[in-house]
Amino acid sequence: MEDAVIFSNVNKSYQGFQIKDLSLSVKKGYITGFIGPNGAGKTTTIKLMLNLLEQDSGAIKVFGDDYSNHQKDIRQRIGFIYADHQLYEHLTIKKMKKIIAPFYSKWDDDVFAYYMKRLDLPWNRKIKYLSKGMTTKLSIAIALSHHADLMILDEPTSGLDPISRREIIDILTDVIQDEEKTIFFSTHIISDIEQIADYITLINDGRIILNEDKETMKEQHYIVRGACELIDSDIRKLFLQIRETSIGFEALTNQPEVVRKLMGDYIVMERASLEDIMVYTLGDF
Repeated sequence: MEDAVIFSNVNKSYQGFQIKDLSLSVKKGYITGFIGPNGAGKTTTIKLMLNLLEQDSGAIKVFGDDYSNHQKDIRQRIGFIYADHQLYEHLTIKKMKKIIAPFYSKWDDDVFAYYMKRLDLPWNRKIKYLSKGMTTKLSIAIALSHHADLMILDEPTSGLDPISRREIIDILTDVIQDEEKTIFFSTHIISDIEQIADYITLINDGRIILNEDKETMKEQHYIVRGACELIDSDIRKLFLQIRETSIGFEALTNQPEVVRKLMGDYIVMERASLEDIMVYTLGDF
């Protein structure tokens, strides 16, 4: 399977934070959900991916090339959508389009007009008067209109109402039907990732903790509940994380068959959500 982006043992230290030996692959033709707590390294990783920061060591390849020799070509193929949109607020969308279009060799006016209509965006309204949801939709329309092969989204649905979030999720779902397109989606809203991601990458403290396809991850991880007296030293080893209270225990395991065989009907098991996996993997109970 071809990779759109490859990080190989990347390190970056700055402002009291460090990305440590980060190795990551973003699969071409799929949506990768990038999750982690605040300060985990998500934004730094995205800046490295966009060459807005330069790594101290290690290698980063985008579309098989590195920025040192192919920066212009790589940038032409990337669409970047982020929470704080850097658009000229004093301009109308129509005037903003005229400024942006010449920067992209593959800009397509027909595609932009299609998304303007689909997203119900007003051509002649100044950007400063657009809602947050409309501004996000405009950024997506711009990215799609220059036929970006890689869309990098940094908290694009943060602060949006459920209807706007659903519209954006639907657009991304449509885009990924083209197997040449790739989406890297960083967000705190785990439910959005759970709906559309094919692969999940979990980062914490500058390190990749999990990086695998979503369905495999969910099939392997289960929440287990039962009485505390059921737990001995051997059983405890089967859990990635365990929370014990006066009324019983709740734990995360990636060995559900073994747990079921040893603990039988004395426990309750259910498949873990992505939020469960993140909380239990990173939690300190």
